[in-house]
Amino acid sequence: MAQISYTVLALLPVLAWYLYIQLRQWRFKKYGHIPTHYTQSLLLGHLKVIAEGFQKIGDGRRHHVDYVFRDMAKANGYPEVLLMDLRPVSYAMVVVCSHSVAEQISRPSRLHPYSVTKSPTLQSTYRALIGRRSIISEEHESWKGLRRRFNLGFAPSHLITLLPQIVQKTSMFMSMLDVLAQSGKEAEMDPLCTNLTFDIIGQIVLNLEFKAQEDAIGGHDIVRHFKTLVETYTDTGRIWLWLNIPVRIRRQISSYQADAAIKRCIKQKFAEIKHAQKTATKTTRDRSVLALALQDTDVLTPDTLQLIADQMKTFLFAGHDTTSILLQRLFYALSIHPKCLAAIRTEHEAIFGNKDPREVLLAKPDETINAMTYTSACIKEALRLWPPAGSARRALPGTGFKVRLQSGEEVLLDGTVLYICQYLIQRDPHVYGDSANDFVPERWLNDHDTSAEKDEDGSTGAVPKSAWRPFERGPRNCIGQELANLEARVIMACVLRRYDFVKVGAGEVERDERGEPVLDEKGAYRTKGELFSSMVVTSKPFDKCRMRIQMHERSK
Repeated sequence: MAQISYTVLALLPVLAWYLYIQLRQWRFKKYGHIPTHYTQSLLLGHLKVIAEGFQKIGDGRRHHVDYVFRDMAKANGYPEVLLMDLRPVSYAMVVVCSHSVAEQISRPSRLHPYSVTKSPTLQSTYRALIGRRSIISEEHESWKGLRRRFNLGFAPSHLITLLPQIVQKTSMFMSMLDVLAQSGKEAEMDPLCTNLTFDIIGQIVLNLEFKAQEDAIGGHDIVRHFKTLVETYTDTGRIWLWLNIPVRIRRQISSYQADAAIKRCIKQKFAEIKHAQKTATKTTRDRSVLALALQDTDVLTPDTLQLIADQMKTFLFAGHDTTSILLQRLFYALSIHPKCLAAIRTEHEAIFGNKDPREVLLAKPDETINAMTYTSACIKEALRLWPPAGSARRALPGTGFKVRLQSGEEVLLDGTVLYICQYLIQRDPHVYGDSANDFVPERWLNDHDTSAEKDEDGSTGAVPKSAWRPFERGPRNCIGQELANLEARVIMACVLRRYDFVKVGAGEVERDERGEPVLDEKGAYRTKGELFSSMVVTSKPFDKCRMRIQMHERSK
């Protein structure tokens, strides 16, 4: 017995050495061929490096992680890819900083007919919000079938017919702004814009009156459950979630409640469609995304019901969130760039004159929308500087997926999560030059189109098409981008000549001793600090964009 014990003790150093060698191989050799620029910890990889990056920012816990990657990229001469080894907490991740590399990932190929597969972290993190079979995370033929099924509901030619609903909800938004302007009180633009876009997406997707802007307690059940669900994705809710039992429970309850409310709506809509098909007209006047998707459904099985419910959850979340963020960023950017604000108001003056923009939009929708070229350029520039979200893919082990760098070197990315960091790509100084971080809508005046139909490779302008990708590119681009663009143009047209938006708190304008705004050398107003973004599922202004609304002189 003693002999065995001595033998075991003698072998322990050998075993420890073997495990140490294996650990080093696993940590340093497996992805050692991918450029990283940062030393990895044997146990924690690059987790410590990222934590230090947040500390350097200052109040880093409130900043989006893209700010850390921005500083890393700048410190290393803006590399095309940057390895961040997050094992054992997550996968090894490649931060994609180059539009040309991003394009190789997003475009179809023989290896990946519908582009590189989505990251499993999408489902593990956001399943409660978007559903298990969301169009965002589905793959291959399943995704293709969903895209085909719902494309009609988001086609530009169909969306323009729903302009009256968008205008109606915008009128309610203006009534809210009128009250705030009269009171002189500051307000958070995030809930105001979110309620507006919830009301719009409820009409477009479900043909439901959400009444998010009218009801003090939050409107429709679906809206209230979604808002509660999103609150569980704040920074405090995401850290060590598996240990935060109360947040996990609250998330699952809210997800179940939202799911149940949406299913009730689907069942009712299906019954209405079946009833209409039995009448002489054989049709229904409902042209919502849901109604169009149900037209050819003969039997609403439990599986079909859940599949459609997952898509409705996805559309409702993405459809309200992206546009809300875009509106907040536009209101703020224009408020601190007086020349841009004057230019967009001049355009609206030329298009609408003394008429109510809502009347003109309803009378000549296509002609009016197409005439708003500078407005579209402002929207495109805001989406460039502040993209609401990135895109995560995963090169599956054994697929042999490689990307070619500008040097001609090919890098094997098998097994890694590929984070297409739109924030970095769209601020690349190699593409956008010295004004990469400046709000310059004029750069898009000859290339202002934000349509998915203009998704071809190459560029006729100064900026490569692949260097502007807030809705991503390739076959997996955002199905709802046309709606977001239409909403933004309509809302801008209705409010920008009527109101002045004045930032309060972080990012507010500096004023001289006479109370006048101070201009910087580029013609923008100097500000007190930065209105940076934090992560609450997507990238949002950290203070909910606190502003004071004033009636513009022209509208008094």
